[in-house]
Amino acid sequence: MDFEEIQTPENTAETMRKVMEQLGRHDPVDLPEKLDLSKATMLALPTHRKIENITSDLRSAAEYLKPARRKGTAALEELGSLIHWANRFKGETSALFAKPDMAAPKLTCIADYHAEGPINPDSVTGDETARHCHHRAVYSFPLSDEWKAWIGISGKPLDKDEMGEFIEANAKDIMDPTPAILNRAESEQNQSWENRLISTANQIEGKFGQLSQLLQMSKQFQVFETSDLSVTTNRDTGEAQIMFSSEHKDAAGKPLSIPNLLIITIPVFRGDAPYRMAVRFRYRKSGSTVKFIMTLYNPEKSFEAAFKQAVDRAQEATELPLFFGTPESA
Repeated sequence: MDFEEIQTPENTAETMRKVMEQLGRHDPVDLPEKLDLSKATMLALPTHRKIENITSDLRSAAEYLKPARRKGTAALEELGSLIHWANRFKGETSALFAKPDMAAPKLTCIADYHAEGPINPDSVTGDETARHCHHRAVYSFPLSDEWKAWIGISGKPLDKDEMGEFIEANAKDIMDPTPAILNRAESEQNQSWENRLISTANQIEGKFGQLSQLLQMSKQFQVFETSDLSVTTNRDTGEAQIMFSSEHKDAAGKPLSIPNLLIITIPVFRGDAPYRMAVRFRYRKSGSTVKFIMTLYNPEKSFEAAFKQAVDRAQEATELPLFFGTPESA
């Protein structure tokens, strides 16, 4: 071996430096113009020849200037706004979902809802009918202040002062009965709503009262209770029957005769047309105190009518399928 070819320490260091430069060298990643973001992209890193998954980074970079798909939920304040939103973004798979909850009614439009048809179990690339369901709009029906006020006291015992304050504050909602309703006579000459209220009164043996009567009772209502005890004995058998009767009278000693039904006209939703509803009115005496109870009679019917009218309007204006219930979670 030629002595001059023997590597010196300086030659070994130089060789290792060149080797390390080659191992540590990295070039910029040259990505194709049309990158398929639906597939994973792997990158080899020089550190321990590590393989790194940069798919999420590439997808984030691709969405920097423009999102890959629409997503988010719009909270709309008017039914007309939801209709305009649906017509702006709707497609062949869009759908409406109505939730008729009396406490929190909602109407939801999902622009990218699942397509119609069964699942294809043999597909290797995924279900062709599936969608993300990420692009939505929700309209929460605003219950009217009048509806919330009457529902709030419905069925709750009120003392005389509480009833008086409530009646005075909501006097505009109370409607005096028409002569046909006072006579409780159904007729073809009556309005349809008059016959409906007359039918309600006949079913529960009710009598409609006027606003002036309620205000008077809230100021000067008194109940005097009289009790009678009678004992009857059968001489043949020796059996005895005891009968106890109690009667409420007014200050003049006459039996009390008070109306047990009211008529109110209130909207279910804010800004909508009012509905005429019957309110059952009764009192309860306990010792020296008297409690008044006002209960809405079948408020569900008025709510269902108002809700159906609204969702029918939305379905007609958008021409989208309507489902009653709650959609799948996004």
